[in-house]
Amino acid sequence: MLRVVLSGVESVGKSTLAAMLAKQYRGLLVPEFGRTYTERLRRDLTLEDHYAIAEGHEIAADQAAAADPPVLIEDTDIVMTSVWATMLFGGRDPILASRASRADLHLLLLPDVPFVADPVRMFGNDPERLRFHDLVVAEFAARGIEPHRISGSWNERKKAAEALIDARLAAVNA
Repeated sequence: MLRVVLSGVESVGKSTLAAMLAKQYRGLLVPEFGRTYTERLRRDLTLEDHYAIAEGHEIAADQAAAADPPVLIEDTDIVMTSVWATMLFGGRDPILASRASRADLHLLLLPDVPFVADPVRMFGNDPERLRFHDLVVAEFAARGIEPHRISGSWNERKKAAEALIDARLAAVNA
């Protein structure tokens, strides 16, 4: 099983691309747990909420992995949960930082597409969005992970992700 995680700031196409890739590769999709969790809250997020999000996502990913799909596509993982906590609370949390990402392939979608607002999204203006992206890059570096950067139009993003997944699957099946 190839485990692929899509990361990036808000409104870069992670959820849409994740669903498309899961379907194309006849895999399973682990939706963004943090978004669902946040949509149900009637208050501001706390650091403890981020611990619950991390745990909830990991449980959902474990349940999907138990089915042993050829490809497991995760719409974010602990990397983004940790970055969200950093962005909201001003510092990297050691508990979230200690949780490992379990991805075989990290795809980092760059913020070079227009921001689309919705009731849950928070950081849409350019300075905030770029600061958020810088924190994502820093989190990957702190974890010693070099993600594959995905940019361009929606179609270019899909093609780039497919090429990376195809190459990894070919290497695994060789």
